Amino acid sequence: MTDPRPAAFETLAIHAGQPPDPTTGAVVVPIHQVSTFAQDGVGGLRAGYEYSRSANPTRTALESCLAALETGAEGEGHGLAFASGMAAEDTVLRALCQPGDHVVLPDDAYGGTFRLVARVLSRWGVEHSTASLADPDAVAAAMTERTRIVWCETPTNPLLGVADLAALAAVAHDGGARLVVDNTFASPYLQQPLRWGADVVVHSTTKYLGGHSDVVGGAVVTVDEELAEDLRFHQNAMGAVAGPFDSWLTLRGAKTLAVRMERHCDNAEALVAALVDHPEVTAVLYPGLATHLGHEVAQRQMRRFGGMVSIRLRGGEAAARRTCERTRIFTLAESLGGVESLIEHPASMTHASVAGSALEVPADLVRLSVGIEAVDDLLADLDQALDA
Repeated sequence: MTDPRPAAFETLAIHAGQPPDPTTGAVVVPIHQVSTFAQDGVGGLRAGYEYSRSANPTRTALESCLAALETGAEGEGHGLAFASGMAAEDTVLRALCQPGDHVVLPDDAYGGTFRLVARVLSRWGVEHSTASLADPDAVAAAMTERTRIVWCETPTNPLLGVADLAALAAVAHDGGARLVVDNTFASPYLQQPLRWGADVVVHSTTKYLGGHSDVVGGAVVTVDEELAEDLRFHQNAMGAVAGPFDSWLTLRGAKTLAVRMERHCDNAEALVAALVDHPEVTAVLYPGLATHLGHEVAQRQMRRFGGMVSIRLRGGEAAARRTCERTRIFTLAESLGGVESLIEHPASMTHASVAGSALEVPADLVRLSVGIEAVDDLLADLDQALDA
């Protein structure tokens, strides 16, 4: 007899952690908008809940679903939902590091991650260095005897670099560190880092998992039970948890992640094909291009290549800013991963915090979050903005 438990991603996204409500039969998880729970006697918790910072049924459903999406099976991982992606990152870093410890960051890390490590945790005594994650030997050289975390983004934000997760896991583990992977750009539909040896996966669920630019959230997933217990202690002690309504919105978004990611990828590939030959574009950064340095690795560890595209423009910073300001369908805004297409100038927006550092991004760079609108409309919008 075959195992009736669902294993396909699309099925897990809709059903994992989300059985019909046992009281009413509701097929959608209710929003348990409550701060505290009645107890059956002193210390007698009803269904395991006492206070919504510690646990809430709606958040539990989301956490179960997130774990299933990253591991490919219900019940095999541990998920934790947070108030934002940065809250998730902060909790992981504080749980795994002590004063005097060391973290290796990508040399093109997300500006918010760099700011957290370099300007907040540095005051707490956590040190860092940067390395190209495309070169495992460079990562090994950047590690010290106090390195506790190799922090990875793949693809990276905003330069779309690709790292070999299995190779990085081996380097991290050989040095006594853990590999933490920010999987926001890929989403669990396109990539599951735990299967390649990562110890922890983090997400800004604000992005593709939520998918509709209407909720801010973060997530952490691991298959290490002891580590999960430690992370849950820190989650409860630090308190930056996802609220019930935010959890419900993210869970709703996750149900359609697979179908949305397919359309994001279709549209991104069509835009890339047009942009590589555009006279105003000097470089297109996208892992799906055969000329991309990480293309073969991305082919191996990703389902498809994602909805994020970055371009560099012939006219430099002035052209980049002008293009961002002239689009009509692409909205000039930070964030990414929603159904609507967004455009931004990283050097002065999402990555302004790394200006003047080794992680400074090119001033002629434009980042596109390709939405699910009609692709011909997106092509026409970019063409008119670039030709201005």
